[in-house]
Parts: sequence; C-alpha cells; structure tokens
Amino acid sequence: MIYLDYQATTPLAPEAREAMVRWLGGPDSDHFGNPHSPHRMGRMAAAAVEVAREQVAGLFPPGGRVIFTSGATEAINLAIGGGRYGPVACSTIEHAAVRDSIRWFGDGHDLPVGPDGLIDHDVPIAADTRLVAVMQVNNEIGTIQPVEAIARRTRAHGAWLLCDAVQGAGKLLPPASADLIAVSAHKLHGPKGIGALWVRDGIELSPITHGGGQEQGLRSGTLSPALCAGFGAAAQIAFERRAEDTAHVEALWARARELFAGWTLNGSAEHRWHGNLNIRRDGLDVARLMSDCRNVMFSAGSACASGSGRPSHVLKAIGLTDRQAKSSIRLGFGRYTTIDQIEQAGAQINAAAREQGV
Repeated sequence: MIYLDYQATTPLAPEAREAMVRWLGGPDSDHFGNPHSPHRMGRMAAAAVEVAREQVAGLFPPGGRVIFTSGATEAINLAIGGGRYGPVACSTIEHAAVRDSIRWFGDGHDLPVGPDGLIDHDVPIAADTRLVAVMQVNNEIGTIQPVEAIARRTRAHGAWLLCDAVQGAGKLLPPASADLIAVSAHKLHGPKGIGALWVRDGIELSPITHGGGQEQGLRSGTLSPALCAGFGAAAQIAFERRAEDTAHVEALWARARELFAGWTLNGSAEHRWHGNLNIRRDGLDVARLMSDCRNVMFSAGSACASGSGRPSHVLKAIGLTDRQAKSSIRLGFGRYTTIDQIEQAGAQINAAAREQGV
C-alpha cells in the first residue's frame, strides 16, 4: 500500500518506537513505575517524562512551559476553556477542535479568508475579543498563515493568540509571537494519544478536568512515560532533520505537481506547506476514485470530516461550490514517502480519473 495521508497521521519514527519500548515495562522490568509516585521507580519514570518535556520544548519558542495532554484537541480545549476569555475570534478554516471548543465554552467571531486561504486583514477584530485562534498550517489545504503579523495585530488589540501548530510543528519554525500553542505527537512521527499545550510565561489557566492535578495542576491523570518518551524522541528527530525533511518534501511536491498538472490546486501555491496537495477535477466522483485506487491511502477533504457526506467547511470558506468541494482530494506526504510511491500513486489516480471521463 502507498500511504499519502500525512495530514491525518504519520508513520511512527523508529527512534520514537525505540524510546517507547523501554518504558512499556513488564513484570521483569523496573521501567513501569507511575511517574507521580515518590519511590525510586516512580522517580525514574518522572525523570524520563522530564527529559521528554525538554525535547518537546524544542518545538516551541523560549519563555513558556510545556503541558502534556492526550493530544492537540485536549490542548485546544484547555487553552480555550481554561482561560475564561469571553468571545473568541477564529478563522473560518480552523479545525473543528477549535471551532467546536469555542461554541462549547462561549461565543465566537469569524475571521474570513480569501480564495488562497489567507485571513483577510481588512476585517476588524471585534471589540470584546480577548483570544484569537489561528492555525499555523491548515490541515486540509496546507495554507501557511502569517502568524507573526496576526500576533502583532492581536497584541495591539489587547488579546492573546492561540495557535494550532499541529501541521507545522517540527516542519516550520515555531510561531514565536503566539501565547498558546497546541501540537500533537502523531503528526510529527510520534505516537498517538499524546500532545502538548505550550503556555507563555505569565499566562494563567484553570483546569477543565479535575482529579489529582498531576500535570502542573492543570491536567489530572497519570502520565504515560512511554508516550512521553516517544513524543520527545520524535520532536528531537524532527528538530534535527528539519532541513533534510523540508528538502525531501520539496522534491516530492515538484514531482507531484508534474504528475497532477491537469488538476486544479485548492488554496495558495505560494503560502503553503508543500507536503499537502489538495486538488480537484470538476465532475470527479471521489468515492468511486477511492474505491478504484484502494491501494493508495489518501483523503477526500480532511480525515476528520471524511465519511460525513458534508462538503469541507474549509473548501467552502475559500469559495468552492459544494460540487467543487466534493470533487477534491488531499494527498499528504513527508519523510518516509518516496518519489517512486508518488509516481505510482499518480499513475493510478490519473488512470482512475480518466476512466470517469474527467
């Protein structure tokens, strides 16, 4: 099978797997302790968690703290629900984790985007806004928002900036001027089930779940040393390989653009992470295409929305009709994708599209 769905999840890095195995423990091991226990095994586990915390901190700017969570969705909920801000402004192409959290915890204001997926700077921020949520890289169309410019505008308004950096973490430089940043390990070759919220020094949050308060008083529940270790190793490798990974993705992008030259690109070609290729062919039956190309793993819209039968809210927000949105596919590739895989997938997808006469 050919895996081209890197926005949904990424293959686990061998280095991350190796780091995790030691802390999975077993009856003959001394590496299964509860990191919140005061005895020697607990302290060993706690030390492993703190090593991982320092590795993950490399994904973020200086001047803040890393809070481990179950993933970016929990991190976003903690950032929005733990601040008690009042109305929150966000772009119309934010992930559902942001948009649904805003609706749950209070009111929100939309910041529209243009056809390229970039936020319209001419739209004012509502006067009562105290938190603005803008993602670094869009998960569906790959648009890279000018986060630093948005942060300056947000700060001038007297508000904080929450950045969903799930798709950019480990690939791009961190959003240095953000106040809260959410990331997820499994989008950068780490394990599923763990993420982090970075909180700038001086910002105080309240917990949204209650119990033992194990994670800095903000998140109750026993931390998994194995997941933390895997996340830490993946973060360190991403930091060390960023230039190499970027060059590889650029080569994959260039070849993919050649192979899909007859397709229309959704979103900006310039302000975009090139590991995301969201394209369309008018009249394409995507469900049939996916059935005909079942050996190629790709998405119709975002993985979170696939199967809902609804057009992507992101593609609608950039001006596509329902018909155009439903004729779009997303190909995602990265570190472990080969040129040969891109070429094989291109041949299969183009042949299946021709069979449909589009």
